[in-house]
Amino acid sequence: MELTEWVASRGGIAHRADAAARGFSPDRVRAAIRAGAVRRIRARWIALPDAPADLTAAATASARLTCISLARHRSWWLPDGAASRLHLQVGPNAHKHPDDAVLHWAAPLVDRGPRALTASVEDALAHIARCFDHEDALSIWDSAIRVESLDLESLRAVRWPSSASRELAGTVRGLSDSGIETLFVVRLSSWGIPLRQQVVLARHPVDVVLGTHLVVQIDGFAHHSSAAERGRDVAHDAELRLRGYTVLRFTYAQIVHGWDRVEATISAAIARGLHLAPASRARRA
Repeated sequence: MELTEWVASRGGIAHRADAAARGFSPDRVRAAIRAGAVRRIRARWIALPDAPADLTAAATASARLTCISLARHRSWWLPDGAASRLHLQVGPNAHKHPDDAVLHWAAPLVDRGPRALTASVEDALAHIARCFDHEDALSIWDSAIRVESLDLESLRAVRWPSSASRELAGTVRGLSDSGIETLFVVRLSSWGIPLRQQVVLARHPVDVVLGTHLVVQIDGFAHHSSAAERGRDVAHDAELRLRGYTVLRFTYAQIVHGWDRVEATISAAIARGLHLAPASRARRA
């Protein structure tokens, strides 16, 4: 395997000690640097010319990506308009770092060693708990659980360093299909109406069921159904209505930017008893 292929297989950036262990001699690495096939990042790292900027910044600072930067790097859900500033986990030997970077100096929950350019998932979640309000942090945590296939029991056993992270660990469900679904659930969780997520009705899962018969479907920011997918959604909604359910659909924009109207619509539905089974509604009438 060529050196450039090996570096590419490691995400575009690699530690020179790992290159040596893989059989690439120092002379071979230096020749690749001179030829412009790879570039040197400080003394210990080599990177392809198009290596991810966030990782090369971490290597330059002897730091690790964490918080929102790790979330973005690993494709966790992030709230609309989330800042793009680099968040780095740094230790006492940190090198020069970008002036606008947000630095997290706390001792790591998991020390991944000097060759890691990304913080552990647990450290990133702990930093997110400090940098975001509870609602957004919970949505990001929920996404991390889904993307990383985290076990809730193990997550709750972590010795979290702050009251915010401990509260999130005790609250997060890991059931949401998207971050926006978590926002919806968080905002309604104090209403006193039984709420279930990802319930299978008429052979297909629905996002949220309030009470027993009020179904809420949430079309996320990236929801772009094909005609066939949209047709299946409409058919499923019709089947649910025939079975006595009320179905409400909301978009990402409605939940993020028009929550007052969403809340009013749900309140009106509950006031009319649409969260109850049809027989219960008839008795109330």
